[in-house]
Amino acid sequence: MMTQRPSPASAARRSEASRRAILTAAFELVQEVGYAKLSIEGIAARAGVGKQTIYRWWPSKGAVLLEAFLMLSEGEDGQPAALPDTGDLRADLTTVLRATVEELNDPRFDVPMRALATEVAHDPKLAADYAERLDRPLRMIKLERLRSAQRAGQLAEDLDLDVAVDMVWGPVLNRWLQRSGPLTIEYVDSVVTTALNGLRHRP
Repeated sequence: MMTQRPSPASAARRSEASRRAILTAAFELVQEVGYAKLSIEGIAARAGVGKQTIYRWWPSKGAVLLEAFLMLSEGEDGQPAALPDTGDLRADLTTVLRATVEELNDPRFDVPMRALATEVAHDPKLAADYAERLDRPLRMIKLERLRSAQRAGQLAEDLDLDVAVDMVWGPVLNRWLQRSGPLTIEYVDSVVTTALNGLRHRP
């Protein structure tokens, strides 16, 4: 009796289901045991797959964790969602940064994000992947929001938008990474006000 082979579509669905199970398992486990104790074997056991399946797709646990963050950041089209553009730049940046602080202060995200940041600092290959696949797309949507404000005359015409992105988002991420002070709504509002006072178009 001949064994019927699964169709390509069926195999693809199973592969995608396994991929998501692995990424979810990695994200959950790093919260529970910390990055130092996170292992490919543990991820495989939680996801219900063989560790060879994981190694076939990713070279390290750091690469798995990066992919988990990519999955979380994807919109419906597989790209990060655009930032709000209501025409009020201050309000839009405040909304985005307040949401960022809420996420950074959430223990479910804090531990995995710190783990990824630490691994990126020590693994050049992972750092390059992080920059290209996660940081760059997010930076592009930040640049587009500031570019929209620049076109509307809300920011100086000769403003270096790359530097502007660092001025708006950098203080929050730096304070979180270095634990140099509390991440509060008041701090976020002050960052936005201070940044825009220096970035706005001046007649």
